Amino acid sequence: MTPTKDSSNPAYQVLARRYRSRTFDELIGQEAIAETLQNAIERGRTAHAYLFCGTRGVGKTSMARIFARALNATEELSEQAQIGDAILRGEDIDVIEIDAASNNGVADARELIANAGLMPARSPWKIYIIDEVHMLSTAAFNALLKTMEEPPAHVKFILCTTESHKVIPTIQSRCQRFDFRPIPARRIAEHLHEVLKTEQISAEDGVVTRIAQLANGSMRDGLSLLERLLAAADDRLDAELLERALGLVPEELLGRVVQAVAESSPADALKGGAALLDGGFAIGQALDALAERFRTLLAAGVCGADPELLGTDDEQAGQLARQAAAFQSEDLVHLISLCDAVASRARFSGAGRAIFDAAMVRMALQERYANAAALLEGGSAPARSSKPGAKKKSPTGDAPRVTPTRKPEPKPKPKPKPETGPVASPVQQVERKPDPAPQEPASVADKLGPWAALEAAASTRDQALLEGLAFERLEGNRLILRLRPEAGSGGEWVRNAPEVLEPLVERALGRGITFEILPAEVRQVPERSGIDISIRNRPVVKDAMDLFDASVIETRSAPTPKPGQPEDT
Repeated sequence: MTPTKDSSNPAYQVLARRYRSRTFDELIGQEAIAETLQNAIERGRTAHAYLFCGTRGVGKTSMARIFARALNATEELSEQAQIGDAILRGEDIDVIEIDAASNNGVADARELIANAGLMPARSPWKIYIIDEVHMLSTAAFNALLKTMEEPPAHVKFILCTTESHKVIPTIQSRCQRFDFRPIPARRIAEHLHEVLKTEQISAEDGVVTRIAQLANGSMRDGLSLLERLLAAADDRLDAELLERALGLVPEELLGRVVQAVAESSPADALKGGAALLDGGFAIGQALDALAERFRTLLAAGVCGADPELLGTDDEQAGQLARQAAAFQSEDLVHLISLCDAVASRARFSGAGRAIFDAAMVRMALQERYANAAALLEGGSAPARSSKPGAKKKSPTGDAPRVTPTRKPEPKPKPKPKPETGPVASPVQQVERKPDPAPQEPASVADKLGPWAALEAAASTRDQALLEGLAFERLEGNRLILRLRPEAGSGGEWVRNAPEVLEPLVERALGRGITFEILPAEVRQVPERSGIDISIRNRPVVKDAMDLFDASVIETRSAPTPKPGQPEDT
């Protein structure tokens, strides 16, 4: 079919259909699977059922059609070419394509089973291609089990799915499974360049590379994105058209925020963030774009200007490497995590803009936050060497940040000389004993005991956990607690999950202490003398014991009834 650029032509086909693979050699990124299926055909070792798994647009249905054509459009047939073309179009009478999303009931499965018994009209095999097979109902799956395991000799099944975990294991065990991998961005870009060359349209290399990245491993998605650009383009594809047509965050706005973060300028970071939102981008979209930019800078900083790794051309890779020199790797990791966390929180918050602005300021002041975290941990602030290209500013102005110097300790004053006078006799001189060495204060556990120490260090939540426990004993470094009989289900939960008490035990008794929670003691009421055991077996007594959770502790003889009064039963 001759390609045409006139979308108003009824015969026009979108790029994803017009450039669909027609042979095993044309399939991109799935060469291993294609080679395996070709070898199976050549050696006559094809299975009766196949399961093709993978994300959308990686070639599952195309591979199924090509495989079916190789099986049915044989050289012995006089209409080989016509049969092959009909199979690739999905219109052949012996290769039946079924959309499980709209034919997912048990009645559809039974109809398929009934038709499978009929011989193929003109080809060696009757082949069923079931797309999105995970959409079948459980009843439909169960109806297919026997036929899938032992189909008629002339029938083959090819099942395609994007969610293999939804296909029941009994169906998967009856198929040969092939997992289709996402297509690398480099291979998608190469194919898009060939399509543009065929369509006689010029494009910047960076634009094609960007489309390949946005495709996320799907060739069909890449072709669909290119179709949108071609509909908006005149004669050339450039970066401005890409951002406008696909609604992407402009590189210039992202660069402003990244530069402000690199220079530790919260004012510029706030202005850059405001420009992102004023451009019509949602908070989540802006943060996702920033996270992706920081990820690219992280890769550039760690691995250098590698165009294949970064998914850019050589010029853009060099620019990213120079920009990455202004950051430490650990800072970029923190920035990526911060963008993800803020995007998730802002999505469900009524103060999304406030959270977004706070994130912008925190990004710009990340070095101060890192130093404060180190000080809170009890150490000194780490010395952070600035890389070339990093221009640091003061948060409140252009003046350099001044680190306060430590004042020197005052020199000790000289001791006053003793006054002149008569010298005391040796008998009058009193020798002053040295002060005793300071002793370590006793721990709370030593003063109060282990159980009191736990209660003293317990928070409100910990006190609720301790309510159902009692102190049993302390054996060396092992604390043994016991569940109270009245603890109920809450106490049983604490006993089954003792790790909830580990922070409290470590805080109150020390890290060397381990603990164990014993089950509650079952207290049995001793049998009392004079109890008639047969009383317990009376129905009314058993009902009372069950109703009130009671037990018989004493029995007494009933008084002799008066004349005319019925006996007690």
